[in-house]
Amino acid sequence: MALLKDYHTHLISSATLNRVVRTDFYTSDIHQHSNQTDLLFINDGQDLLQMDLKNWLNEMNAPLMVVGIHAGIDRKQEYGVAGMPDFMNRGARAEQYANFIMQELLPHVNNVLGDCTVRNKYVAGFSLGGLMAFDLAMEFPTDFNAAGVFSGSFWWRSKDLKDGYVEERDRIMHAKIRTKKHNAHQRFFLQTGALDEKADRNKNGIIDSIDDTLDIIKELESIGFDKESQIKYVELADGAHDLATWSRVMPGFLTWLNVK
Repeated sequence: MALLKDYHTHLISSATLNRVVRTDFYTSDIHQHSNQTDLLFINDGQDLLQMDLKNWLNEMNAPLMVVGIHAGIDRKQEYGVAGMPDFMNRGARAEQYANFIMQELLPHVNNVLGDCTVRNKYVAGFSLGGLMAFDLAMEFPTDFNAAGVFSGSFWWRSKDLKDGYVEERDRIMHAKIRTKKHNAHQRFFLQTGALDEKADRNKNGIIDSIDDTLDIIKELESIGFDKESQIKYVELADGAHDLATWSRVMPGFLTWLNVK
């Protein structure tokens, strides 16, 4: 099946990020005839150009606009956990990126939509972009009804392994969840693959990508999120840390979003 790259590109001159941000707007056909829609923001939007997104949106049979946000050359600084860079000071501009989403991109999207009512807003991303998506959901729980994380970089840590790293203390996102409160109206979709990587920090026979994501689920449960109704976990035995794997999972994620 040929890819239907049916999208409209908007270039946003961001004062917050001090760069021009390319965003691609994808819509389902039903969106064109509806006065209401859901919104899905996806980090690393350049990856969507290689996905069959238009067909998947039409198969949903529900109004949805996807905004693919292209990463800049400073991706490892703009993606991360807001206000909490890792031990190498990566993610130092994650707070600015969050501000761009909320203060510049969202108003632009609302202007594009005009009189069309936004019902729900979602955010998603791949790898480090997935970590950033999860952080946006944590920081703005009343704005984002759901978050999708594909092979998320939940290993993000405040201390290097050789410098006295303690798993329970130094994984940044896990620690951040403990400072948050349960939101009964929020859901999370978390995907990993057994071939995401080979690293196994604690030598328990489970790769870090899976270990860290399962622990994220435990942290969410510890503050009140229900594992059955609010958390969806997908683990692929043949899933790798690549676009081919994430493309396989994306249709299921879109379907999951539409099940309220």
